[in-house]
Amino acid sequence: MLIAIGRRGTPRKLEVPDEVSTKVAYRLLDPELIEDKKILVVGGGDSAVESALLLKDRNHVCISYRKDQFGRIKPGNQEKLEAALEAEEIEVLYSSNVTEIKPDSVTLKTADGTERDLENDLVYIFIGGELPIDFLKNAGIDVEKKFGKIVKKYRN
Repeated sequence: MLIAIGRRGTPRKLEVPDEVSTKVAYRLLDPELIEDKKILVVGGGDSAVESALLLKDRNHVCISYRKDQFGRIKPGNQEKLEAALEAEEIEVLYSSNVTEIKPDSVTLKTADGTERDLENDLVYIFIGGELPIDFLKNAGIDVEKKFGKIVKKYRN
């Protein structure tokens, strides 16, 4: 038996007001066609950083990350991000969380509890994925988590 579901599963959602919007996406398609936009990229992994780097040359790009530093990106992405930050090509809002997505802006809450509205055209959310656990169990695959990793056991 072979089940190919991809690595990410179903994109994880922020669960904030107006997240279901034409300005919100969970994957980046054709970055070369996006120009002159104010873009918020949400997330702190390689997908978020790589997308921000792809978009920065023709757009104003800001990354919202819930932690106070990037800790799980590849060294090459870290170097490219640091160069973009130094050149002021990307802005990073550390310790921030999106609380609302509006037609022309997004609201972010920072670690000190203050809220900030950012003028915004597009939002890309890269905060991981939800595996289809129920689907896998219904297919006869027992799935359990151990230390944050999925362990698969197949039933006969």
